[in-house]
Amino acid sequence: MRFLNIFILLLGISSSAQIPSYYNSIDFTASPEEVKSQLEYLVRNTQLYHLSYTPQVWYALKETDADPENPDNVFLIYGYDDEDDLNFNDRTRGKDMTCHVISCTDRWNREHVYPKSIGGYTNDSWPGSDVHSIRAADSNFNEMRSNFPFAAGSGNAGVLANSRFYPGDEWKGDVARMMMFSYIRYPNDLKPNYVGVGLNSYHEDMPDIFLQWNAEDPPSAYEMQRNDIIEEFYQGNRNPFIDNPYLATYIWGGPEALNTWDVLSTVDLEEKSFSVYPNPTHDFITYQEEFDQILIYNLQGKLISEDENLTDQKTYLPETPGLYFVKFCQNNICKTHKVLKK
Repeated sequence: MRFLNIFILLLGISSSAQIPSYYNSIDFTASPEEVKSQLEYLVRNTQLYHLSYTPQVWYALKETDADPENPDNVFLIYGYDDEDDLNFNDRTRGKDMTCHVISCTDRWNREHVYPKSIGGYTNDSWPGSDVHSIRAADSNFNEMRSNFPFAAGSGNAGVLANSRFYPGDEWKGDVARMMMFSYIRYPNDLKPNYVGVGLNSYHEDMPDIFLQWNAEDPPSAYEMQRNDIIEEFYQGNRNPFIDNPYLATYIWGGPEALNTWDVLSTVDLEEKSFSVYPNPTHDFITYQEEFDQILIYNLQGKLISEDENLTDQKTYLPETPGLYFVKFCQNNICKTHKVLKK
């Protein structure tokens, strides 16, 4: 069973979770395409280190893929059973059982979840040694996956008809978010459509299955742990879709994924726009529409004030000068404006 304790906690506080300071440069009131472009710039320019494929990626995976309940083991992507008599399908294995020889049975190696042969990169290139896109995997299961593209399925991981591969119910969300990261980090080379089979009914750039898997299988404690470790100790950058899966919904559409930051929403008010004024302001803003709730957040996504007694179409900004997100809601449908307090 996945280690969901952190995820469950996030579910309880998702309406007020603070945006990590890593994202201070992102304007989340911008259009989906502009937010995607800003995230591309962010993950590229905060990747401070280019790891060597050998030995640094080996060292990194022993920490990033560690089992939170047993750090002497690593999780094996696509694995699903530690109790049966088979070994290729193990979920975990000793972190030192790495494969450096010709015969790798019962050992683990480095799985490029976006296959090298499809991406056209080498091991020591930037995408070839990017730990955000590499996982520990049983060597035989890794070989079984080959470079088969991902396709819809259910249950445990395995090869499907027509040389397709299903990563398993436990890992499909991880795979989706890795493909999304690969795309915004290497947008000209690692395109999701090359590794995901099926329709593109939500967005031409992102296969439906990745958007569906992202919504159906939210990040686990393990996935969030590896995101933190990669940023702090190895590369300096983060996978934004682990921090907030709803970013994918905002950018590419599809089923509504877990939203850990309340200031993000694809649900808008009526098509007609409305204005707030003055903006910039010294004290307050006024508006001409009717609302039943107004929420004010700082740039870190922290809720500063909440106004539910709206009678004069006027809302006061906090005393501290700065840029704020002001969220106007009517019947739980909201629109966010960016307001500068002088």
